[in-house]
Amino acid sequence: MSTPTLTAATAGAGAAGAAAGEDGAKKSRKMLFLVLPLVLALVAGAAWFFLLRGSDEPAKKEEPKPGAVVALDSININLADGHYLKLKIALQASADVAEAPDGSKAQGIAGDQLTGKEVAELQTAKGRRHAQEQLTEAIVKAYTEEEKETVIDVYYPEFVSQ
Repeated sequence: MSTPTLTAATAGAGAAGAAAGEDGAKKSRKMLFLVLPLVLALVAGAAWFFLLRGSDEPAKKEEPKPGAVVALDSININLADGHYLKLKIALQASADVAEAPDGSKAQGIAGDQLTGKEVAELQTAKGRRHAQEQLTEAIVKAYTEEEKETVIDVYYPEFVSQ
């Protein structure tokens, strides 16, 4: 067997190939140094966003536990055009309150909000539900003191318009 000999032509081609290989390696290293910090920044940003960042939502307050239900007497509320509404409400008190809430405030709010309403508006299911939702919101707000709810819900066992 003979051993291969390098001639000047083949040696030059090998050196040129090696030089080209080194240039390619240098370019890929440069790309690595440019791309690697970007990738690391993206990973760090994603980690902060999903893991370390504080929540934008306020801490959910604990729902109050239901206590006694206080049924109030029926009241008549004058509607528009000589019609009236017979309304009976019951207040769902929070279990945290020492005594049952006074219902006169709730009845006053009901009279203020519903007096003069059109009977046609309160006779549809949608209109009645809307009026009850607004009234419930106003009553619960009125019975809330320093972030503590005394009344947590309102029930309507009687809501009859004529």
